[in-house]
Amino acid sequence: MPRKKSLPDATTTQPSVREPLTRERIETEALRLIEQDGLEAFSTRRLGTALGCEAMSIYNYFPSKAHILDALVDRVLSTVEFPSRGEAPAHRLQALAVQWRQLARRHARLYAWLALHRWNSRTGVAFLGEILDCFKAAGLDDEAAARGFRALGYYLLGATLDEISGYAEGTSSLRPISDEELAQDFPLVARAGEYFKPEHFDRTFELGLNVLLAGLGIE
Repeated sequence: MPRKKSLPDATTTQPSVREPLTRERIETEALRLIEQDGLEAFSTRRLGTALGCEAMSIYNYFPSKAHILDALVDRVLSTVEFPSRGEAPAHRLQALAVQWRQLARRHARLYAWLALHRWNSRTGVAFLGEILDCFKAAGLDDEAAARGFRALGYYLLGATLDEISGYAEGTSSLRPISDEELAQDFPLVARAGEYFKPEHFDRTFELGLNVLLAGLGIE
């Protein structure tokens, strides 16, 4: 008597279909790896492993690691939404500053690269142009607009770098002063320290931004 043909076991694992490699998928995974492990640990070999492909396959889309980082700079910058040019210049700059600070927190591991990278791609130059337009709309001439732009950059980069990887995250003295000594011998520093904590970052950031804009005469 012929044996009955057995039906496939429904629980048998079927071979998975590999997701096709695309620029979008490469950028998304690269950004995820950087934010997870840090920029120092990032490599095309590790990226290939995460994507389930050889590093050489990535080079069909990005000739080098530097090209991937370039693409990530453009990708992150393009997430900032430009306020309407019909709004007051001060409101536009405040909105951009707030978004920039959020971007720094969202991409803290990539941020050191982003902050010091020259934004001379088309996306980067458009971003710079939008900020400069805010200063021009406020009535500043070319020189004042350029200096205002630089001053704002100094403030934003310093503030964001300090918040995500600055003083509080730095190495400590091998012989730190005790809280008791600090309160007794340096009371001003002890009392000020209460306002250096993360819960006060928002108010301090707003104060610095308002002081800067007021000093430039931007309303």
